[in-house]
Amino acid sequence: MNSTDIPRIARITAILIQLQTKSVVTSTMLAEKCGVSVRTIYRDLKTLEMAGIPIVTVDGKGYSLLEGFKIPPVMFNEDEANALITMEQLVRTNKDSSLVEAYLGAVSKVKAVLSYAAKDRADLLSNRIAVSPVIPKTNSSDSLTVIQNALTNFKVLKITYRSEKDPEQTERTIEPFAMYYTLDESWALIAFCRLRKDYRMFRLDRIQEITPQNESFSPHPITLHQYLAERRKKFQHP
Repeated sequence: MNSTDIPRIARITAILIQLQTKSVVTSTMLAEKCGVSVRTIYRDLKTLEMAGIPIVTVDGKGYSLLEGFKIPPVMFNEDEANALITMEQLVRTNKDSSLVEAYLGAVSKVKAVLSYAAKDRADLLSNRIAVSPVIPKTNSSDSLTVIQNALTNFKVLKITYRSEKDPEQTERTIEPFAMYYTLDESWALIAFCRLRKDYRMFRLDRIQEITPQNESFSPHPITLHQYLAERRKKFQHP
């Protein structure tokens, strides 16, 4: 594959998502969203049609996908979609911006696979849910998705960390183990710290810098349940 093909593939994918998300889209709307000319959009639409995507021209309005045509293999029913849309407003207040961005992207894809009628009802629900302004919406970390990928792929992370007890920054090489949501509504990473040679809990808002490493590690033999049980014992018997 030529390197110049990658942006075009990403653009065509974005066009397809827009076609599934909205009832009708115009070539001008797609051109503005993708940052290309209308003529380029015409070529991309032709490519999609040649690939078997049933694009319908709506006279005087724009383009649409044939009703009922869906790309994703997993279909959501309306109750499942409504549950995710309801949670969207709460996720927006989460302190990790990478989680917010990933969730909003997922919700847009959920809406894309709904029928037009269900999509209209989903949009109505989105506009009828609000979160109290008393709840702060400030983000304090942006590394949750990076950590999740390292955790599930057993990849080592290098972090610069400032603990609550010690204001000095320390460089740590860690093996991600599990995620923990604390009482003050902040995310923490449970990881094996090679510096301390033991498991430690790192609050994401205190991680100053994080760098994924190419190095892999063996899955930890301990389970999360076992770790939390041992942690409770330490607090009960200092």
